[in-house]
Amino acid sequence: MEPQLIAIALIVPFILVFIYAGIHEYRRYKSEGRAKYGLVYDEETGTTHVTGIAEDDEGYDPSDFDPSGYNEPEESNNARDDRT
Repeated sequence: MEPQLIAIALIVPFILVFIYAGIHEYRRYKSEGRAKYGLVYDEETGTTHVTGIAEDDEGYDPSDFDPSGYNEPEESNNARDDRT
């Protein structure tokens, strides 16, 4: 197989995903209007993710993170106790 075909085969899926995401966001913009995206912290799982947030809310600030405030699920604590 020629190197050009390999390069095209590797790049085309990324291009298609980019186009799909652009179309999806454009359709969302047309139906819902302007969106504000930001980092959101989930206290139950202790993880963050980027999502749409309300205009009156602020995004999550990583410098305000307190590791002691994380609520670990009970089964994780039991599994950790079993390992030690």
